[in-house]
Amino acid sequence: MTELKTTPLTPNFGVEVSGLALADFVPSGRFEELRALFDEHSALLFRRQDFDDAAHLELARAFGPIEDRKADEREEGEEFVIPQVTNVTADSSLAGDIGMHQLHLESNFLWHSDSTFIMPPALTNILTARVVTTEGGATELASTRAAWAAMPSDLRERIEGRGIWHHYSVSRAKISPELAKHPMFHKWPATHLKSVWINPANGREALYLASHAYKVDGFDDAQSVALLDELIEYCTQPEFVYSHTWDVGDVLVWDQRAVMHRGTPWPQEQPRTLSSICVSVTESDGLNDIQLPT
Repeated sequence: MTELKTTPLTPNFGVEVSGLALADFVPSGRFEELRALFDEHSALLFRRQDFDDAAHLELARAFGPIEDRKADEREEGEEFVIPQVTNVTADSSLAGDIGMHQLHLESNFLWHSDSTFIMPPALTNILTARVVTTEGGATELASTRAAWAAMPSDLRERIEGRGIWHHYSVSRAKISPELAKHPMFHKWPATHLKSVWINPANGREALYLASHAYKVDGFDDAQSVALLDELIEYCTQPEFVYSHTWDVGDVLVWDQRAVMHRGTPWPQEQPRTLSSICVSVTESDGLNDIQLPT
């Protein structure tokens, strides 16, 4: 059996994994080794993989139920299509600098965890590069587990034990009030989730934040925004961040319960496409424990 090799991405979290192609973990029966690395390190990098759509879907299903935000929009019998983060529109022309598509892309430049506004939220994002740019376009990860462990007690005590409210439109309003009005961002009611997620596999705690968050229990609106901004600023200090510059075929897999992420800008005259599958959390991932009454 090929031995897996791990190389730290940062001193605080994340590893690059080598020794076995990512597409081989499920068919070889070694997915549980991958899952153990995921729970332990929060972020996994596989460089320059031969990782097609079929392998992408197979790996995602091994983690759990695939998140399907457009299930209600498809015709009967229409298959799930892997979502893409791209500035290339359906007619293969680049999206312009203006318009809702571009504003929606810019929302990804905010620090966030995917799908905190959906029940159930996301366990992981499996993100792979299909088309890359000559500059910019990095994906950055911030460990809210490492930040929570290092957080000063005065800041920690202000959020510990409290619930946080999330809504999709909140993050979009930070980019454009018009964007936030789009029906897409009002499909789901607000969620109410605990501020700290405990990983059932190892008992490790992580602060659970996102740009979609807007209200903290026990604080008014202005106080909530100020506290959330302060927490995100703390968690995204350089010592808690890994920044990945993409090559075609690179794959990042990270734990949405313990890692925030964001994209960085790139020249919009250059096409960039990443394929992204989110997997939803289940009871075994701590779903029941994180929910609060709405």
